[in-house]
Amino acid sequence: MKKFIGDKAFYRTVFLIAVPVMIQNAITNFVGLLDNLMVGQIGTAQMSGVAIINQLIFVFNLSIFGMVSAGSIFGTQFYGKKDFRGMRDAFRFKLVGNLIICFLAMGLLFFGQDFFISLYLHGDATSAELSLALQSAKSFLTYLLFSLPFFAISQAYASSLREMGKTVVPMFASSIAVVTNTSLNFLLIFGLLGFPKFGVVGAGISTLVARIVECLITVYWVHRHQADNPFIVKAYRHFQVPVTLIKQILQKGSPLMANEILWAIGQTMIVQAYSVRGLSVIASLNISSTVSNLFNIVYMALGGAVAVMVGQLLGANEFKKARDTATKLLFFSVVSCLVIGLLMTLVAPYFPEIYQTDSSVKALASQFIRVAALCMPMYAFNHASYFILRSGGQTFITFLFDSVFTWVVVLPLAYLLSTHTALTIVFVYLICQLVELLKSIIGYRLIKSDLWIKNIVPE
Repeated sequence: MKKFIGDKAFYRTVFLIAVPVMIQNAITNFVGLLDNLMVGQIGTAQMSGVAIINQLIFVFNLSIFGMVSAGSIFGTQFYGKKDFRGMRDAFRFKLVGNLIICFLAMGLLFFGQDFFISLYLHGDATSAELSLALQSAKSFLTYLLFSLPFFAISQAYASSLREMGKTVVPMFASSIAVVTNTSLNFLLIFGLLGFPKFGVVGAGISTLVARIVECLITVYWVHRHQADNPFIVKAYRHFQVPVTLIKQILQKGSPLMANEILWAIGQTMIVQAYSVRGLSVIASLNISSTVSNLFNIVYMALGGAVAVMVGQLLGANEFKKARDTATKLLFFSVVSCLVIGLLMTLVAPYFPEIYQTDSSVKALASQFIRVAALCMPMYAFNHASYFILRSGGQTFITFLFDSVFTWVVVLPLAYLLSTHTALTIVFVYLICQLVELLKSIIGYRLIKSDLWIKNIVPE
């Protein structure tokens, strides 16, 4: 068992990196829960409209994650070899790339909002309900669009901090943003303490203000502590990125960026395939994903620990230690999520009862939560495998492993089962989740092959 279980120093490092990220994600997802609950008090159609926009914004968020991940592969290994100039250049690449994605997304969502939202409005709901869902979605989107640049900038900074193992500041910034978001939600959605009652618009305004606060805190702290953050020293002086590094990042990172974008679009289209079964399915999936995201923080944060710990060891040419660390982190992630899955199963019957919505929506949401709970260890294994492969620059393999699998296997399966069979939507959802066991088998074989064990930033 020594192969799978580390010593106290190992877990101390894991927790120092992962726990602040868990706290940050827990707070962020708790706010998402409150947003859902508050908007859910207004009505099912409004909740569905907000859920549709969140699904579209999910594609943008993952696109930003793909850009910073491409730069962070190099940034983490640069930090491992104490090359702060290289790390600064990687930061510049992420900042420019994020802003390009941001303005493209703003244009696409603004001019194509009716088309994208209407893709999800199907089923046996009345025309009045569908119209209300559409209007609610458009109102919410109006304010979220202005929040995108602040998110793009803060993620460029936060990702560089995480490359150095500094996760506390991003956690603090997110925590303050969450308190801001939650407070404004109470005031602006319901019109408390003399504030106007804005409803869905209030949720959008709250999110915008929270993103601004998060960005300002992160950027201010980094620039105030330049000695602790050498990547920011002279970062805006003679602002340029070496062409050779751009080529390297694009060569290694293009599959990664494409992967995140295509995977996010694929997941969004899978939800769209489910939506043909009715507006209640969107509402139920929204409730289910809200509670799932609260529990997903464990394997998500441990994936971040894999990226930092394994990436730094590969950059320092400690290949044997990198392999050993990857094995232990993979095992720890799966075992942790066995426990998380059991907790989710216990929560499943009770969580949907918090919402003011139809009993049929609550029952459906409970079943979706049980499916997610069953699959939690598999999610953990696949997520950790992805980051192990990515740490060694195997981005084309992760592209095949992740987004190609989604588009070639999961999406066609979801579409065919939803539109051409009489299977219940819960059984369709279960089949589409369990098919990812194939990814677990592929991931295991790839990690055993040691193809990922390499330094991509040699002297």
